Amino acid sequence: MISQEHGEYLLNIAKKAVKTYLETGEQILVPEDCPEELKEKLGVFVTLNKNNQLRGCIGYPEPIESAIQATISVAIAAASEDPRFPQVIPEEYGNLEFEVTVLTKPQLMEIAHPSEYLNNIKIGKDGLMIKKGYSKGLLLPQVATENNFDVETFLEHTCMKAGISADSYLDESCDVYTFQGQIFK
Repeated sequence: MISQEHGEYLLNIAKKAVKTYLETGEQILVPEDCPEELKEKLGVFVTLNKNNQLRGCIGYPEPIESAIQATISVAIAAASEDPRFPQVIPEEYGNLEFEVTVLTKPQLMEIAHPSEYLNNIKIGKDGLMIKKGYSKGLLLPQVATENNFDVETFLEHTCMKAGISADSYLDESCDVYTFQGQIFK
């Protein structure tokens, strides 16, 4: 994945992107001193917490933009477009805690029977993405750990995030993907 130094660079860029957006309504440009490693396309999520409570979280599960551009885009989106929350206002900025999660590419789990998910998903290591028809839901690896989920509960919550019934992962028309994430706080 990426080095600790470059992860901290992304974290600082996320903070700068949100601060600039809140102050000016503008998106920052990719800095000229951006490390080459961060120009690689990677999935990225930015999570904003306030008083240890989720305040916004948006990301790209697939590597569709460079890590640096994705970080800028999703940091601003986490502050301004998460449909679960009102937009962050400038007065809140000082109380926000930032987290950047850089993802590996999601891998479809190849199983013979849905019961195999329970033995093949690693809590604290794997994030989940579930697709069924046009519905898709994703939970980062840290969600299971932070909420003390077991594998079955993690699968159920990922299904619910997709807007499908909690037991949909048992349906053979449902695809379950795992991915890993590097978290920078």
